[in-house]
Amino acid sequence: MTDLPARRLLLVHAHPDDESINNGATMAKYAAEGAQVTLVTCTLGEEGEVIPPGLAHLAPDREDRLGAHRVGELAHAMKELGVTDHRFLGGPGRFRDSGMMGVEQNHRPGAFWHTDVDTAAAHLVEVIRSTRPQVLVTYDPDGGYGHPDHIQAHRVATRAAELAADPDFRPDLGAPHVIAKIYWNRVPRTVAEAAFAALRDAGGAGFPGIAAIDDVPGVVDDELITAEIDGTAYAERKKAAMRAHATQIALDGPFFALSNDLGQPVFEREYYQLASGTSGAPAGEREYDLFAGVMT
Repeated sequence: MTDLPARRLLLVHAHPDDESINNGATMAKYAAEGAQVTLVTCTLGEEGEVIPPGLAHLAPDREDRLGAHRVGELAHAMKELGVTDHRFLGGPGRFRDSGMMGVEQNHRPGAFWHTDVDTAAAHLVEVIRSTRPQVLVTYDPDGGYGHPDHIQAHRVATRAAELAADPDFRPDLGAPHVIAKIYWNRVPRTVAEAAFAALRDAGGAGFPGIAAIDDVPGVVDDELITAEIDGTAYAERKKAAMRAHATQIALDGPFFALSNDLGQPVFEREYYQLASGTSGAPAGEREYDLFAGVMT
């Protein structure tokens, strides 16, 4: 596999826009530095709410064409981040957005939440064995905030990492590959508190309300943070990528809102918790490179 770049990063997300909000600066940084950045999105986000009134007709309870539209939004976002390798799990539309937890959409045919984990994981195994990433980024077991598709993305990514390393599993999908490090998306609580204080000082930045800190996926106590990526040089790219997801995100300077119209901060530094593998930083210190300690 000598034709592959020396550093290879795989990110697994549930819906279009999750990648830009959570990891946009990280993706732009590593792509600009020449690393292979591969994004796998598990659904088209068909059940999302639509912000612009002029696009409301795309919604699932009307024309049900939001998923196809979001494919285009995601392609635009990837251009902004400089990421050229993006795939939908099993192909576009293979698994459908499940909606929020407890709704009827959770159990519709094809819903990602209702899909057998190993069946979905096999599609990701093929990606892992072809791209051979050293680093995988996904959600924690709660999906960051309990969304069924985020939880399922965590389960599928974790299982696929196990299966991809097993030489007895589906040799037709490629040679086995071990992912050296797996990270979960995180936000340290003190950083979130400071960012929300700045939002309040800005008068809510034109949004009618302000989200609660615990509405932000992955907020945890600072001591759980093991890696910090300085994305300040790529903040404008991250915001441009978020802006590309126009049906889902409204941006106002360093702040944004989802369809609930509650302001949140855009994080220019992105944070992670090492869930599997060995840290490349001294004991008790954070890593500042997700590839720290990885043999390339």
